[in-house]
Amino acid sequence: MPAPARAAYRPRIGLTTYWQDAAWGVWNNRAAIVPGKYVTGVVAAGGTPLLLPPVGTDPSVVDVLDGLIVIGGVDVDPAGYGAEPHRLTRAQPERDDHDIALTRAALEAGVPLFAICRGAQVLNVALGGSLHQHVPDILPEARYQPSPGEYGTVDFTTVAGSLAADLLGPAATAPCYHHQSIDRLADGLRVTARAADGTIEAVESTAAPGWVLGVQFHPEENPGDARLFHGFIEAALNHHTNREVTHA
Repeated sequence: MPAPARAAYRPRIGLTTYWQDAAWGVWNNRAAIVPGKYVTGVVAAGGTPLLLPPVGTDPSVVDVLDGLIVIGGVDVDPAGYGAEPHRLTRAQPERDDHDIALTRAALEAGVPLFAICRGAQVLNVALGGSLHQHVPDILPEARYQPSPGEYGTVDFTTVAGSLAADLLGPAATAPCYHHQSIDRLADGLRVTARAADGTIEAVESTAAPGWVLGVQFHPEENPGDARLFHGFIEAALNHHTNREVTHA
């Protein structure tokens, strides 16, 4: 009897996590948390999610990943870009250390990198850029974080020839939830999407090998439009295939 056909390979995707108090069953304790839509977004696009909590950070883990997603979350510590904290800034420096270390490792190794909301800010800071710590201070009419727990909506245009444009077309709409944004763009990045008010909505690498996309919005919150997740998973599969050929 012939052996059963091997199932199609599903790229292994690392996801950074929160590290905070949580409740489950009768328990309340410290836990690694990833909002479910990041996980289901990876699975629906054809990947296998692997959680990477900010404890025992090992940047060499990128060697066994086919792609890395740096998820959203709390503010990036302004000490990382030489600024004093705004009165509304809430940071977790240990998570910054973890996310920045993995981001730099993925860039160096050419592992496809999808940086979402806080992740895009981490990417910019990891490469030497800075952030606006409170968008309403510079854009009083902005509604990128309408109220606690309520996503806003952002319309943006993309730059022709970019990953963002290739995947989303010349313009798109997405859910958003942030009160910080990219200020000084890091060397090695270029802006590939902006909102009408000038807010940077997507950045891509001009230096690192491989697929690199940072977005200020939250594509995982719109599962009906999975174009970015599918593009990322395709890049992760290509990375795996190329690595297999190289090591054959």
